[in-house]
Amino acid sequence: MHEKERHRIILSAVQEKPVVTVQEMVDLTESSEATIRRDIAALHVQKRLRRVRGGAEAISPPQFIGLAGRPFSVNETINASQKRAIAREAVELCGDGEPIIINGGTTTFQMVHFLTGRRMPIFTNSFPIAEHLLKHSKNTVMLSGGTIYREQNIILSPFDNDVTRNFYARRMFMGAQGLGPLGLMEGDPLLIQAEQKLIDQADELVVLVDSSKFRKRSSLILCGLSRIATVITDDGIEDREAKMLETAGVTLIVARKTAKEESSLQA
Repeated sequence: MHEKERHRIILSAVQEKPVVTVQEMVDLTESSEATIRRDIAALHVQKRLRRVRGGAEAISPPQFIGLAGRPFSVNETINASQKRAIAREAVELCGDGEPIIINGGTTTFQMVHFLTGRRMPIFTNSFPIAEHLLKHSKNTVMLSGGTIYREQNIILSPFDNDVTRNFYARRMFMGAQGLGPLGLMEGDPLLIQAEQKLIDQADELVVLVDSSKFRKRSSLILCGLSRIATVITDDGIEDREAKMLETAGVTLIVARKTAKEESSLQA
């Protein structure tokens, strides 16, 4: 990752919470600890953040605590062709008129490109997904209520009496921070709380993750493998990871990139 992009992620992180540790920045940027310490030192000298023991904090403390994790705009550029191929396979599971839930995320966002010719009731907590579907499709779109988290482009509510409880879905499509033997993992308690409500409204849970997510972990578990009906990933999945899903009774779909997606990756 380029230095400029790392600095952007670090500065965004310190605006989202009071103190961000070096390890959290390492996870967000996928860089070494030494690199992050140099970045913190440089930004401290530039007076863009304040270096503290074990991490950094904002010069002006944030008024609003955001979500843990990388911004949507950064995640969008990572494994982009794999995400598009995965999203294409996800939409193949959908039948016209079938109600679905699409949880906010950069992989699930790619579904919008393949939903343009469909007519379905779609519930989402994502501004970008709702906006694209409204502009480029005839689908019926319902947005959740709650607080808008700008960096992740997502709407979340901690309350039980929101509109989520009034929508039924044949399937829910979602991504995750990580996927392992214990199940689906996320990085923020508020995400867990909001996503569990959505999962309860769907018959089947379909997880869209590029193969790198099988090697990532978080301290928070959203649900066990037994709740997942289908996992769609790319051909980078390892045999032991495929075996883990098979043992748990989870259907595995491996998405292959088209020639067009391959060429966009090389470009």
